[in-house]
Amino acid sequence: MRVFRGFHSLARARARGTVPAGCALTIGNFDGVHRGHQAMLALLTNEARHRGLPSCVLSFEPHPRDHFARVQGRPELAPARIGTLRDKLAELERCGIDQVVVQRFDARLAALSPQGFVDEVLRDGLDARYVLVGDDFNYGARRAGNYATLDAAGAAGGFDVARMMSYEVHGLRVSSSAVREALAAGDMARATVLLGRPYSISGHAIHGAKLGRQLGFRTLNLRFGHPKPATMGIFVVHVHGLGPNPLPGVASLGVRPTVEEAGRVLLEVHCLQWPQALGIDGGYGRCLRVELLHKLHDERKYESLEALRVGIAVDTADARRWFGLSS
Repeated sequence: MRVFRGFHSLARARARGTVPAGCALTIGNFDGVHRGHQAMLALLTNEARHRGLPSCVLSFEPHPRDHFARVQGRPELAPARIGTLRDKLAELERCGIDQVVVQRFDARLAALSPQGFVDEVLRDGLDARYVLVGDDFNYGARRAGNYATLDAAGAAGGFDVARMMSYEVHGLRVSSSAVREALAAGDMARATVLLGRPYSISGHAIHGAKLGRQLGFRTLNLRFGHPKPATMGIFVVHVHGLGPNPLPGVASLGVRPTVEEAGRVLLEVHCLQWPQALGIDGGYGRCLRVELLHKLHDERKYESLEALRVGIAVDTADARRWFGLSS
């Protein structure tokens, strides 16, 4: 899968002949790449194959609602983020997508009229020959464009337009909002149903202040590159990337209120069974994927480091019981 930073990058690659002309395109934020997204991507890749075109996803970073929340000075309007950009790209690749355009959403893009978006982005930038959108798709300034206007623009501009209706599981419409609600409630089982897989976060393990070692619980830290994750708290987890099999663990996702007030979001993972072959520091620098299987409780601010140590010990014991491991 090839990733392009902006539609202009794809247009330049096409002009150089390093990518083929045309594409079968879908457009969206794809936060979480849930089962509704997966169904749409399967339809897209099938259509692309029949047309002899590369499949392409146009996604936005930051999320358009992040942009408008910042412009209005109302950060509470920004949606919680399900996954990082790394996680989104990994899931899109697993779904068989050939090209992803990560487009910066800024004031200029937000101001494009619906026809301007069609002309500049879809036609000149992406050379779209087929465009698949969801039933709630809007585009252009003030969200003035919709499926009907896009279909008319396609008929006039020489590209086909199709629409996929809502995807439901057990009578529930699958959407990023539904996934966020499940995660906010700590309902990891419902999130798994909506996502089609356990909710996970990936990233490179980085060095921290080594406070966990001082407390007797060595941790590996992963950054969550957004200030507003869809869930926070203490979780029972599986850790992938440290060996051939996932390792049981317990993790904290949040801002660590006991030890700092910086607001930086970290995922701190303590493995219950550490591979001896890795040595003390063998986990750092590895790209890990951490599945959040069960929520134990919300983040807590402890009155002292000793109280924090006792709290971690309780969480570790609870995680061992959840896995059925001996103490």
